[in-house]
Amino acid sequence: MYSHKFLKAFDYLMYHEGGYVKDPKDAGGETKYGISKLSYPKLDIKNLTRDQAKKIYFCDFWLKAKCEDIVDENIAIKLFDLAVHSGIQQAIRLIQRALRAAGEQVAEDGIIGPITLAAINKSDPTDLLAALKSEAAGYYRLIANANPSQQKFIEGWLRRAYS
Repeated sequence: MYSHKFLKAFDYLMYHEGGYVKDPKDAGGETKYGISKLSYPKLDIKNLTRDQAKKIYFCDFWLKAKCEDIVDENIAIKLFDLAVHSGIQQAIRLIQRALRAAGEQVAEDGIIGPITLAAINKSDPTDLLAALKSEAAGYYRLIANANPSQQKFIEGWLRRAYS
């Protein structure tokens, strides 16, 4: 059912997302494997299995962000990670900004349509990945600067942005 590329992306994500966490300062609230009670209020987060999380990530993030349609595996994995951590629309905006930084003419509309996909697939993957990591880091810094309670997470966010 799952492609090799998705399984690799899921393993990458699990490296960054821990087990069960209920940190009152975390804007996501109660989470397990990165799945938050805020986003999935009807789920029993504490008893969520890894296989259940995998299905959620495949259906609600991987497919919706069109990661399977991205030729370069590293770009697909990074977009997926950003979609999970920042939301799909924000992740798409970040890759659109990165595309513009890499010289592509795309709108920053948060929609991964045929123009954005074509631009991703024709871009130099090394340049695009570097620009995407930079955009992600800038986004995380904005969040931490706008909300001091989130400062405690910035080091981990930046490590994740640049990985």
